[in-house]
Amino acid sequence: MELIQENPDLSAYLAADEAIDHHHPLVRATAARLAEGATDSYVYARLAFDFVRDTIPHSQDAGDPRVTWRASDVLERGTGICYAKAHALAALLRAEDIPTALCYQRLAHDEGDGYAVHGLVAVRFNGAWHRQDPRGNKPGVDARFSLDGERLAFLPDPEAGELDHPVLYAAPHPAVLNALQAATDRPHLWRTLPTSL
Repeated sequence: MELIQENPDLSAYLAADEAIDHHHPLVRATAARLAEGATDSYVYARLAFDFVRDTIPHSQDAGDPRVTWRASDVLERGTGICYAKAHALAALLRAEDIPTALCYQRLAHDEGDGYAVHGLVAVRFNGAWHRQDPRGNKPGVDARFSLDGERLAFLPDPEAGELDHPVLYAAPHPAVLNALQAATDRPHLWRTLPTSL
């Protein structure tokens, strides 16, 4: 699949916004701590990915009712669903000048009825975009940071109506952000996840 930049200006994928608030002191401090162990930007990106994937539980997996959507809140509260974890990873990467996009998949909903949009990121290295999924591993899910072939949490099944969205967004998709901001808790969010973009 060919990934398509929504914005041709690469600097848009380094920008801060309301959700990817990489100028926030907590985001900066976390990025600085992770950067201490990195010898280059690739190593930093892998460390940031592992940090978000492994130390911030996916709130559905953990049974955490809290909803986070701003990167700094994800880091402060230590919880988030896929979108929120993608926002946190994007903020940590952009804080170290690594172009990062938000991207999405349409997958069968966990509840077994219809579809839900799943969020992940893409990082730009060596002139190309590489998708990464920091949602968190669990039985049946083994996502890894990779620039040599995708190691995502989920592989869409086209015969089941699942698909990869090729567009790389500089900011969270409005449908995603609206669902996160309107949710009173995670169970409510789970019932109101976007079904398409």
